[in-house]
Order: sequence, then structure tokens, then C-alpha cells
Amino acid sequence: MCSSDLLHTFLCLGALCVGLGCFYCHANRSSLCLHLQHRADLWGRVRQDAGRKAPQQETPYMKYMASYDLMETMRNTNQWLGATALAMASYPAFAAIPNPALNWMAAWGEVTERSFSRMVVKPDWDIPPAVGADGLDHPVLIEKELQGPFGDLVHFVVQGRDTPKRKILLVAPMSGHYATLLRSTVISLIPDADLYITDWHNARDIPVSAGKFDVEDYTLRLVDYMRHLGPDVHVIAVCQPAPLTLAATAYLAEQDPKAQPSSLTLIGGPIDTAASPTEVTDFGQRVNMNQLQEMMIQQVGFQHQGVGRKVYPGLLQLNSFITMNAETHAKAFRDQIMRVAQGLAGDHDKHNKFYDEYLAVMDMPAEFYLSTVQRIFKDNEIGTNSFSIKGQPVDIGKITDVAVKTVEGTKDDISAPGQCIAALNLCTGLPDDKKASHLEDGAGHYGIFAGKSWRENIRPLVLKFIDDNQRTAKATAPKAPAAPASAGKTSIPAQKSTA
Repeated sequence: MCSSDLLHTFLCLGALCVGLGCFYCHANRSSLCLHLQHRADLWGRVRQDAGRKAPQQETPYMKYMASYDLMETMRNTNQWLGATALAMASYPAFAAIPNPALNWMAAWGEVTERSFSRMVVKPDWDIPPAVGADGLDHPVLIEKELQGPFGDLVHFVVQGRDTPKRKILLVAPMSGHYATLLRSTVISLIPDADLYITDWHNARDIPVSAGKFDVEDYTLRLVDYMRHLGPDVHVIAVCQPAPLTLAATAYLAEQDPKAQPSSLTLIGGPIDTAASPTEVTDFGQRVNMNQLQEMMIQQVGFQHQGVGRKVYPGLLQLNSFITMNAETHAKAFRDQIMRVAQGLAGDHDKHNKFYDEYLAVMDMPAEFYLSTVQRIFKDNEIGTNSFSIKGQPVDIGKITDVAVKTVEGTKDDISAPGQCIAALNLCTGLPDDKKASHLEDGAGHYGIFAGKSWRENIRPLVLKFIDDNQRTAKATAPKAPAAPASAGKTSIPAQKSTA
């Protein structure tokens, strides 16, 4: 039996099971009606919890929620098909009749089940012990420094070592993947710095009652983090948060100058989206916002705490990621299936290490996604220095005492060279000796913050830039609580971070 025949068999089996499920529901109409009534009652409570009156016509809301649940149903079904194929092909009795097709079927099932199950699980940080100056391994704990509904400020605490002079805040993207996407960046910085990171939450797990979270709320949250850490902190923003981190620094320069960070490093961020067009910026310019909201925005289903919240679903984002390099991903999975069938794959091989992280996606608040497209890409508010918060202009030219460095890659097809370095021109009040830039030859978007280019070339330059612009904490302003934030700290082992 060829692979296409097996795949056809699996799809037919899935369709059969779906058909049987529909038949069962049809035969039990009373139970189905009670189930739908329960959902309607729950939806009414969610609307009241958000402080809004339930509209007379709920059809649009139910439509978007049904779409969300349908995507999750498709993902769950594919995970089940993979697990079923693996179980069937691994049946002990079949071992008496060796058949390559069964090995292929089991391999297909193993890869499929693993891939679709990873899409809804937050990866562990899995940070190894850090080697100290004494040559010994020191365990790393993850401590939640500040907690909030949309994200936490996480501190990597290395036990048994003196606190390093360098204090770094690593700003992770809120762009579909968890902060663990920067795991290799974190591991490379921990031995040489007292490291903090922004850990954004999956929007599907945030109750509607928590309110909105758009680009202005994001920027103010970064302001809270910088104030909490003090003026001796050095901020590194990777990719998507770079423009808003620049805006947060400018906001502090005008509102609370003593709380400004010592330095700001912007890595591959879309500061000026008009400086060097890419496929991403072209999409942002040509798409209609009403069309984007209709096609991309859905409401979280009843299975999650954020039921009713409008989001840009992680599964939709993953579809966009995959289709951008469809042939490359297809080949990677074909090759992995063959390696599994031949017994050459491992649980922590190169393919699984990459795709366990790449396939783990999170929902994004709809208002954050839409305001990013409108204000960062369409209106280019950061690149034209016209960004505002609550109606108050944020002038990037007000930054006069924070050293700024930009990092770009010559082969970056997400934020092309020219977009990030534009930040230096916007800092009109900053002396030239506090400006720096680096263009990494041959590096793509991922390579400028992870991989060989980061480890061997970029990381040493960034650490030297930090050392050259070190500021003491003697002028630290009183730490302001980040609202809303929970009191106290929570520590967990780095190998077992919360999902």
C-alpha cells in the first residue's frame, strides 16, 4: 500500500468518525438541545462578566466562536488520527508479519500525533544549570517578578552566585509564539547577566473581564517593567516589540527621565516599515482592515477561560507561518517520517527540537493585532514619529541619555535591513557617541538573535555595548507597582515552568 493510499484511508476513517458523531447527535436531539442551552447560558454569563448587556442578536458572536471551535476540532482530530495510526501499526500481532507499510504507518502516526499535540502546549523553559566563576553548575530558577493578566515579568535566578553587574530586560515578541522561542538567547545571556524577560500569556486563557490590551497598553506595560527594574537596566527588544520598546523609552524620557534604562538594543524590529519593503510590510499596506477583522479575528470557544474574547487565533497564525515556506516544511516532515520509520530519529533530535517550539502557538488579543497592523504598518506611526498614548504624543527625539544600538541581518526577509536602523535617525536628541549599529552578513531573521551568528558575533558586540554604557542605580526612582499585578513572587525550577 502506498503512502497516498494510507493517507486516504486515514482521512476516510476520520470522516467516518465525524459522520458517526453527527448521527449520534441527531439521534439524541434532546441531549443536544440541553447542551446548546447550557452554552447559551454560559455565554450570557460571560457577557455580564464583561460589564456589557447581551445583544439581542447573538448570531455573529456564535459564528466566530463556532469557527474557533471548528479549528480546534480539526487539530484534535488530526492528533487523534496520528495516535490511532501509531497504535494500530504497533499492534503486537503484526510483528509476526513484517511489513514496511506498517512501519511507515507507525512513523506517520508518531510524527502527526506529536506535531498536532504540540500546537496547544506551552513549551517548558528547560534552562540548564549555569556554570559559575567557581567552575560549578548552578541551578536556575524561574521567578515571576511581576504578574499581570496579559503577561509576567520573569526573572532567571541563578542560585549560589553573586548577582552580575549587567542587568538585562529581554523583551520577547507577542506575535504568535511563546517567550520560550528565545530560549537559546536566554541560555546564552544567563552566565553573563542578571536576566529578566517578558512572558506574554495566551489570550485564550485571559478572561474577558481583564479588559483590552492593544499597542498602547503593551507600551505602558513595558514602561512599568522598566520603572520596576530601575535605570541600571539594559533593554534588548527582539523583532516585533522593537518599535513599542523605543516608544516606551521615549515615554519615560518625557514623563519620568530618572527611570530610563541605561541602554536600548533593537534587534530586527520594524521601526520604519517604509524604509525597506518586504512581503510582511506589503501585506500590511494592501490589506483592508475590515477584511482583516472579518477573516482573521475569532472568539475564543467555551473550552477556555477566555471564552468570548476576540483573538487572532494561534492556529491561523501557524497556517500563515507554514504557507510562507510550505515546500521547506513539507520536506522536513517527509524526511522526519522516513527517519522515524528507519529508527534514526530521536525524541530530542534536530527536527523535534525545532518544531516542538515552532508549532507551539498562542492566541493574540484581537485589539493588539489589529492596532499593530493599523498603527505600526499601515500608518507607520513609529517611523514617522507620530505615535501617541491616550492622545498624548510620544516624541522619540526626547531620548537624550539612553544609548541605542540596532542589529540587522542582510538576509532578513521579515524586517529587512534599513527598517531597524531607522531608529537612530529618529533619536534626534541623542549624541552620536550614544548611537551604534551592526549589520550581520549572511544572517536571516532568526539568526540575528539565535544560532551561530548571535553566539559568535552579535552577542559579544551587544555585551560590550552594554558595558560601555553602564549606569549606576544610585539615582533609581522608587519602584512603581505594575498595575494590575499580583503581590509577591513565585519561584519554579527552570526545567518545569508553568504552562
